[in-house]
Amino acid sequence: MTITEIDEKFMREALAEARAAAAVGEVPIGAVVVCAGEIVARAHNRRELDQDPSAHAEFAALCAAARTLGRWRLSDCTVYVTLEPCCMCAGLMVNARVGRCVYGAADAKAGALGSLYDLNADSRLNHRFNVTAGVLADECREVLSSYFAGLRGADGGGCGSDLEAHAAHAAALVDADEVAGAAVDLGPVQRRPRRVLLAIDSFKGSVSSAQAESAVAEGMRRVWPDAEVRALPLADGGEGTLDAVAACGGEIVTCEVAAPLGDRVSARMLLDGARASAVIEMAEAAGIGYSPCTESAALAASTYGVGELMLRAVRTGAKNLYIGLGGSATNDGGAGMLQALGARLVDDRGCDIAPGLAGLEQVASVDLVPAARALDGVRIVVLSDVENPLVGRRGALAVFGGQKGLPTGDAEAVHEYDSWMVGYGRLLDTAIAEARARELLRVPEGARTFGSVLGVPGAGAAGGLGAALLALGAELRSGVETVLDLVGFDERVHDADLVITGEGNMDEQSAAGKAPVGVARRAKRHGKPVVAVVGGRAGNLDAVYEQGVDLVLPICRKPMPLDQALDPQEATTNLICAGESAAQAYDLARI
Repeated sequence: MTITEIDEKFMREALAEARAAAAVGEVPIGAVVVCAGEIVARAHNRRELDQDPSAHAEFAALCAAARTLGRWRLSDCTVYVTLEPCCMCAGLMVNARVGRCVYGAADAKAGALGSLYDLNADSRLNHRFNVTAGVLADECREVLSSYFAGLRGADGGGCGSDLEAHAAHAAALVDADEVAGAAVDLGPVQRRPRRVLLAIDSFKGSVSSAQAESAVAEGMRRVWPDAEVRALPLADGGEGTLDAVAACGGEIVTCEVAAPLGDRVSARMLLDGARASAVIEMAEAAGIGYSPCTESAALAASTYGVGELMLRAVRTGAKNLYIGLGGSATNDGGAGMLQALGARLVDDRGCDIAPGLAGLEQVASVDLVPAARALDGVRIVVLSDVENPLVGRRGALAVFGGQKGLPTGDAEAVHEYDSWMVGYGRLLDTAIAEARARELLRVPEGARTFGSVLGVPGAGAAGGLGAALLALGAELRSGVETVLDLVGFDERVHDADLVITGEGNMDEQSAAGKAPVGVARRAKRHGKPVVAVVGGRAGNLDAVYEQGVDLVLPICRKPMPLDQALDPQEATTNLICAGESAAQAYDLARI
């Protein structure tokens, strides 16, 4: 048998002990001690039954092994335990001079053999031993999760699945009187490789999310050559969302659609047949890069191509549409998108209105019924962290119109354009009521209800496209939170020692919903330390630290002008050095 097969064989014996613990109402953790290929002791958690704070599975198994072998030195023994040992149990392994420990699931709250501490490899102690982590980790974790799920019951109460019962371990006990003479040199010790999860946003105008993560990983391996690095390209619903989600599965397809000013362009979307879903970045069809950003362009730009992408996705079988709203060139309130789906937006003569914001001046009637039928029960999830309403001082045109070409200095013109949007929004409200009356539109379960699309936070995203999607029954959700769900962040962060995120510039506004802070909040739910690598930072980042970032690390390795720092090659070198610094800082914090 190979070493892996042997380890799995004995871990299954430890799992049998864990199940025995669960059967008597104890936290299901089991352990066996192996010497010369034979099990010499086995035990499971009995802390509640015995009312003994030391009655952890591996602690009891080590004591039993010493009695069986007639000696306290267990240097020729391997301990197999289903959950990473705490300080108390790892301390006993040091004192018993064990040769090796093999564990299954990591314990982020109390683990002392890699998660919180590396007691097995601490040169300040008088014994070191090898550790193998993650053997049958999923099975070990499932035993614990099932136990705690049973305790929670149907009402969701109970102690939860975060191993709280195991986290309340005693402190490590090392009796100085037992340390006789000089430290024993047992040769090189195998430290469990560091496990790092990278979830870094793009450094806009410089390097992509994937490029930034590759560079940081290279720097970290200067310190940890054997590091296990997982990279999750990150986005917040805008640029890079397709690529971030595609890294975890699905197929990117390209189709020809209308650009905002009427040309035909190739636009991408992600189709995932397994989940019957599609991910669409509206900027692929109606991004600001397609517009010269003049006033005439801002008045004419249409979201028609976005509707074409949605229709294509539905016709391929997608039942869930995830639509990112960042980087738009449009101000048409999503009217073009609705028209592409078949909705009727007509003037007082019954003719289709012109494209863009200009067309909203003439709109007299909106009929959403054909669009609702085209979608036929498809779930629409909008990815955006914009909180602006459709109209008013914080509305789509007042806040975002200037960057697309509207005359921000002409208050009278902006007011007139906003009045067109107000009239359009009221017609949407009427059309929504009519479609709901015919039971063609339903409010998604758990979604916010509203009396009018005009004031809904987020309705002003992408020049009002958010309002039109709301009219079709869409759910407005945080872009970064949704992307983290789609890429399986929670599943991947379980066994990570360190999470590294980042972006081009971090300030207090980053705490209001930017991708790196979204990552930090998620990581903190799992008790993980978080480093943010950034191109620049504000002087005060208290709000960012309060959200879960532990260290903000500017990447510039030497003084340089902005244009040099933005150069992709220079940025890559800086990120490599930042990765090295992050690893060194992590090790320093654990001394």
